[in-house]
Amino acid sequence: MDFIKRAGLYLRQKIGRTALITLVMSAIMIFVLAGIIIQSAAIQATNSAKNSAGTTVTLSADREKAFASMRKSQSSSSSSSSSSSNAAPAAITMPSVKIKTAEKIAALSNVAGYQYSNSASVNASGFSAVTTSSSSGGGGQGGFGGSSNSGDITISGVSTTAAETNFKSKSYKITSGRGITAADKNTNNVVIESELATSNSLKVGSTIKVKTTDDDAKTYTLNVVGIYKAKTSSSSQGGPNMSDPSNTIYTSYTFAGTVNGDTTSVTSVVYTLTDSSKEKAFTKQAKKLISSSFSLTSSSETYALLMKPMKNVQSFANKIVWIVGIAGTIILALITVLMIRERRHEIGVLMALGESKFKIVLQLFSELFAVLVLSLVIAGVAGNFVGSAVGKQLVSQQTTATQSTSTGAGFGGGSGSAPSGAGRSGQTSMTASGSQVSNLKTKISAKSMAELGGLGLGIIAIAVVAGSTPIFRLKPKKILSNE
Repeated sequence: MDFIKRAGLYLRQKIGRTALITLVMSAIMIFVLAGIIIQSAAIQATNSAKNSAGTTVTLSADREKAFASMRKSQSSSSSSSSSSSNAAPAAITMPSVKIKTAEKIAALSNVAGYQYSNSASVNASGFSAVTTSSSSGGGGQGGFGGSSNSGDITISGVSTTAAETNFKSKSYKITSGRGITAADKNTNNVVIESELATSNSLKVGSTIKVKTTDDDAKTYTLNVVGIYKAKTSSSSQGGPNMSDPSNTIYTSYTFAGTVNGDTTSVTSVVYTLTDSSKEKAFTKQAKKLISSSFSLTSSSETYALLMKPMKNVQSFANKIVWIVGIAGTIILALITVLMIRERRHEIGVLMALGESKFKIVLQLFSELFAVLVLSLVIAGVAGNFVGSAVGKQLVSQQTTATQSTSTGAGFGGGSGSAPSGAGRSGQTSMTASGSQVSNLKTKISAKSMAELGGLGLGIIAIAVVAGSTPIFRLKPKKILSNE
């Protein structure tokens, strides 16, 4: 065990050099550890988001086919009335999902639950809708795909608000009373936004009246059972021609159907599956029960897009580990080579006294091992702070890049529960994703330190072997004669 004693004496004697090597190795270990904990945190965040969200399949009207049908109708109308300049533009017709069909699909195996979504437009009666001013001017509601008879209040009918996208992502939160539940089916119970409640002095227990937008307007009395708060800014959702989100009131899907005059259909249905691995089998069975006018959209497609920032962070963290690990090995190998060259006489004397080359290598390894242990302690203290800072920056950059490239895809990419459902659904999903990936919880675990220690041992082993090989090829006499 003399080589261990010699290693200790050398480190104490060359305290300045020991401190320098410790500093270099600590820097290497800190960045390697940062990469390891960022990678681990990204994997945990991805798995957590996937498990909490569950696998869903949305049944709704096929927008592409609806638009294709509209364009075909416009083309036929243009051909048949080419001599007339007052031909009415063709209107897009979005078919509704029959509740009976939705229930048949719900009866299939692998369905854990399902959520109906329905929508309608009404006018406030006896109270005022929230208005949003815009520097670009322009009034009206409707928006994309809207109509001239759109009301100032949006009815968003759901099975339960707890299963609605905005409430699940916590963009909306119940602040007073309760949300809509299955028990509210066939009732006029509603949940209103806090801004609408405040501006009209409404509270839980109040009643409000709305009337339909058609010529033969009907009036409905609604009971306020809950108030929710929308975190998102009204000015950022849809532009000047879109209704303020505060004017969205949640009811049971049955009431929205009553307003529309169709209690047998809904806008869309979201099915939550018990086993994500059987998603394709479920979709195949469900397609047999619907016509070509409808589409089934799996959350896995959207999930892959929303989790892209995390995948990029994982990839970048993996590159950090490899690049720093390789660079660290090269740097330590060069330092070891220089150290051994300076210690040629010491090594030559030891070999002349009969010390084996193996024990001399063990001495060099022991010196670096002692430095490694100290460096691991330093990395353990500083690594989490570095990992957290780098991780937040990476997530912020990747999320911003993904959102900017997905804005176009998000609009018209799904079916929401509000009138402009597609655009709003896409935007809400991205908001939920941002919330998930922004909470990257980096922490040092025993596994992370074990991985770092193993990588550190590999680095110093390679460095010692690479640095000592040229010297140990020589005989003691040759080494001492070259001094």
